[in-house]
Amino acid sequence: MAGLGYDFLAEIDEAVHRITTWPEAHAILKGTLRRCLVRRFPYGIVYGIDEQTIVIVAIAHLHRKPFYWTHRV
Repeated sequence: MAGLGYDFLAEIDEAVHRITTWPEAHAILKGTLRRCLVRRFPYGIVYGIDEQTIVIVAIAHLHRKPFYWTHRV
């Protein structure tokens, strides 16, 4: 499908905007890590809040090895 990559990036951008607007509104995964789901695509953005900074750990596919990023924390 033509333009699907642009649609994916737009959805990621929108999810990051939701994270920065409401950083504590998303589901807690483990400890202080949270996950914001991406609309329209089976991805989640895994992030943590470090004082005043939001640290994105992974943009993870939710069906293919969804916890591949755990070694990063």
